[in-house]
Amino acid sequence: MEGLQLIATGGALPGRLVTNEDLSRVVDTSDEWIVSRTGIRQRHFCTVDQNAATLAIDAARQAVARSGLSPDQIDCCVCATLSGPCASPSVACQVQRALGLPEDRPALDVNAACSGFVYGATVARGLLATLGGRYALVIGCEALSRLMNMEDRSTCVLFGDGAGAAVFELAQGAVFAATLGACGDDAIRAGGPNLTGSSPIEMDGKAVFRFAVGALPRCLNTVLDETHLTLDELDWVVCHQANSRIIDHCVRHLGANPAKFYKNMDRHGNTSAASIPVALNEMVESGLLIPGQTVACVGFGGGLTWAGMLLQYKGAEQ
Repeated sequence: MEGLQLIATGGALPGRLVTNEDLSRVVDTSDEWIVSRTGIRQRHFCTVDQNAATLAIDAARQAVARSGLSPDQIDCCVCATLSGPCASPSVACQVQRALGLPEDRPALDVNAACSGFVYGATVARGLLATLGGRYALVIGCEALSRLMNMEDRSTCVLFGDGAGAAVFELAQGAVFAATLGACGDDAIRAGGPNLTGSSPIEMDGKAVFRFAVGALPRCLNTVLDETHLTLDELDWVVCHQANSRIIDHCVRHLGANPAKFYKNMDRHGNTSAASIPVALNEMVESGLLIPGQTVACVGFGGGLTWAGMLLQYKGAEQ
């Protein structure tokens, strides 16, 4: 059985830092109100000359450089986003052009919102297995600040922009499992800059919370069962960084060690498809995620969608 293993990561954050105090000057909110309900203290917004594609290119370039591979060794490029700057060319095609990836390899975008990076990795695995190839570039990127109503305090305090990228290797016998699912529901709804009748992000917070605290443990248990591992045997769990209360609730429900569950929403907010790869990149850069460790990634969000993935971090060849 061939599975994915993580080789290298990259990340990109836009240039405008927005704190809770900044938001309190434009909408009826406060740092205490936001932190107590979400765990978020700040987030990054794109500047005028930045968008989801420019962030994706920066993160992807870094990941490929760290992998030690040349661009012509990348066999497919999959980008997860719901906020690309245009309908076509896709963000993945813009990355292909900017990095000089081979023209005879697939490049495409997927939209599974906050589950998108795990969806994208699973799509990449299928492409490698079907078309042949060894290495995949998978990116999660968002410019959600372009889709927000800054007068709606229930949503504008939650979201941020960013991009994370990963280079995966398809390897025989690799520890790997994935689960994907969807249940059409508009508890989270977002128009886009490319869509006729576009509208800002809207969300039923209570419905999303109920959905998330069910989806997270279900995905985690599914990939654990498939690999015959236990939660205690995992080194890390990286969840979609939507809200600290969601993760804390699930940790208590699972009776898990909270130290295994990486959290960074305090610095970045909810970056949708970018949140998991941004977290993975931070963990690699800080030395928390080291070669040989096993990590489970769990996404949940708009669609509604959910996704889980368990794999090992191999690291780049020295």
